[in-house]
Amino acid sequence: MKAEDDIYLIDMGRILIRRWRWFAVTMVAVLAATFAFTFFAKPQWEATAWVQVGEFGPTPVGRDPKIEPFQRAIERMKTRGYQDGVLRDLGLPLKGRDAGLYRKSLKLAPDPYANLIRLSVRAGSPELARKLVTATGARLQVIHRRIGAQPMAFAQARLQTAREELRSARAERDQWLQRTGDGARTSSEGQLLAGMMLTEKEGVIRGLKAEIDDLVVRLAPRHTYDTSLPWPVYVPDRPASPNKVLAWGVGLLLGAALGLAAAVAGNAWRRRT
Repeated sequence: MKAEDDIYLIDMGRILIRRWRWFAVTMVAVLAATFAFTFFAKPQWEATAWVQVGEFGPTPVGRDPKIEPFQRAIERMKTRGYQDGVLRDLGLPLKGRDAGLYRKSLKLAPDPYANLIRLSVRAGSPELARKLVTATGARLQVIHRRIGAQPMAFAQARLQTAREELRSARAERDQWLQRTGDGARTSSEGQLLAGMMLTEKEGVIRGLKAEIDDLVVRLAPRHTYDTSLPWPVYVPDRPASPNKVLAWGVGLLLGAALGLAAAVAGNAWRRRT
């Protein structure tokens, strides 16, 4: 098998020597096309950011605390209306080249374990790419704030009501405690009733304190926070496209392959004619 391979390589070498012009012409044509692509193609810069989906702490047990599930948020950002809103926020025409590149290059990759969505966008300049990524995340933040506004208002109202109920329960507890302590002027039935009411008020106070403490903890920034971009937007120093190193590497490999094919085809054609 090795001898056959050696003979095959020797034959291929002889073909390349005889038909080197075919190989050279094809190679030059491919390299010329590669040069034209790298020289005339407009550069595209890619900006990347991470979106942290907000959570609402006082969510009932068993339900997702995120303001909006990952997949729904991603599908929302993929809609034409959402993207048009981002472009309007930046004052960009909806049918321009920047708008088309934005829609085509928008990529979203969820990471549920880290509660993050990877967001990347391309544009004709690094500044515009950074603005598009920031505006995309900011629009989602505004929508999520609107979604979470009513549950947040209900939670804050319940917290205020619980605190008022706690003050009222403590005042009533103090009154019954005073009656219990004033045993000389109170009958045995009165003292028994006062003791029962005092025990009931103590239970109500404990329940209200537990509810208030739970709401305070769940409304703290650790459990309740807005959708945001937790880290700065990243834009590389070099454009993402065209990648000249990759383009020239592909051009050389493609030129060599096509040149070899052209030399073999030319040799076969000459032999047949």
